[in-house]
Amino acid sequence: MATLTRRNFISAAGGSAVGIAAIQPNWFPSLSAQDAKVEPGMVRFRPEIEPLVRLLEDTPRERIVDVVGGEIRGGTSYRELLAAVFLAGMRNVQPRPAVGFKFHSVLVVHAAHQAAMAATNEGRWLPLIWAIDNFKSAQATDVKEGDWTMPAVSSKLPPAERALTVLDEAMANWDEPAADVAAAAAARAASAHQLFDLYAKHSARDFRSIGHKAIYVSGAFRTLEVIGWEHSEAVMRSLAYAILNHTGEENPSRHDYEADRAGRRNWELVDQIPKNWMDGKADPAASQRVLESLRTVSVQDAAKSVVEMLRQQVHPRSIYDGILLASAELVTRQPGIVPLHAVTASNALHNLYNTVGDDRLRRWLLLQNASFLVHFREAAVGRGELPEAKLDQLAVTGQTVPSLDEIFEKVQKDRPAAASAVLQYIRAGGDARTMIRRARELVYLKGNDSHDYKFSAAAIEDAAFIDPQWRAHYLAGCSYLLRGSTEKSTPLANRVLAMK
Repeated sequence: MATLTRRNFISAAGGSAVGIAAIQPNWFPSLSAQDAKVEPGMVRFRPEIEPLVRLLEDTPRERIVDVVGGEIRGGTSYRELLAAVFLAGMRNVQPRPAVGFKFHSVLVVHAAHQAAMAATNEGRWLPLIWAIDNFKSAQATDVKEGDWTMPAVSSKLPPAERALTVLDEAMANWDEPAADVAAAAAARAASAHQLFDLYAKHSARDFRSIGHKAIYVSGAFRTLEVIGWEHSEAVMRSLAYAILNHTGEENPSRHDYEADRAGRRNWELVDQIPKNWMDGKADPAASQRVLESLRTVSVQDAAKSVVEMLRQQVHPRSIYDGILLASAELVTRQPGIVPLHAVTASNALHNLYNTVGDDRLRRWLLLQNASFLVHFREAAVGRGELPEAKLDQLAVTGQTVPSLDEIFEKVQKDRPAAASAVLQYIRAGGDARTMIRRARELVYLKGNDSHDYKFSAAAIEDAAFIDPQWRAHYLAGCSYLLRGSTEKSTPLANRVLAMK
């Protein structure tokens, strides 16, 4: 997104589905006027996508796979279905009381798309159909919890020339009504670059919802790259509503809550970073020092240590390698929901860091990611035992180099043995790309939860980024939460793959 424009957004969207396996058209179910009806007061989507969104909303879950299969055979495109499930989730599933839980039906859409892009032709529709089925489950939960629906914009919009400023001020003040109308206006007036930087800043400022606010911003903008910028207004409103969630607390702008402190203090540290901070020297040993530090330091000291390393001319990429290693290490210490999000949130913050245009904001995001890792460590302690384990000291235990079949037979059954096998396989020259491809296939065959898709997408993407010296360790740590070959394929996967 370094040179992103509205035209590039739409152009990229048009090309992103290239390679999707074609399914020969057979029949196309008609959509009546009633099917496409929009209730008064409900946010409306563009007329070309609204009927398909309503079809997903109104079809019972037990029929959704057959109905979507008919749409695909009738010529409905992958991109249209991806847009429809993303928008249907935003309109029907409330990101409260936290940005997570049932709202994973929205958060997972880009991860499902990543899985589809990496799948074989035979299985390429499966992650998308899984996401649609997952939306139906979340929709049912939302109905039980009050049946929330995103409303139409209810107030007069600010002038176009002030929309971005009003939105920034409303977000800073945690003013939900003002942010909603400003988000709608800004989506019409501001550039994608401007919006991305603004949402990155506000989504990463607090640790509420264990990183899901940044995860949503990262995934939402990347999904817009696929489905088209023409859907951005509803997305910007949904993002603002999610970011401003502070359920159970008073207005954070008037208080000093723990979740906000690191973000505020890290803005004070940013200017201590030298202007030539990107000119430092890459140093894998520095990555290890970051990993060691994040095992014990406080939230604030984590950021201070990063500043000091940058002042010593360590390249930020080496610092980020240490942060990513620390997230994978947490997974080995407690392979559960909090460390899982240390990986997915770091992936999101890393994407924000790589994408924002403002240099000061980029420096702050690096500090925030380090502080977040300590928050995750402390949250994991609150969840139960956090045994000591040092990923950089992981040892190879096997006598012979394992095959991929042997590795994935161990995954889930014997996590430490699988991690050791991954390390040995890659160190011996095994193809990490082939291993990653196998891991993805097992997710869409065996995965039955949003976190299977989110975690694997994050881990696989960052494995490609990390220094080759640390790649084996990172993948070994993440293997604790991948899917194994001995697990049963899901009924949904079997059903979709058997469809004709």
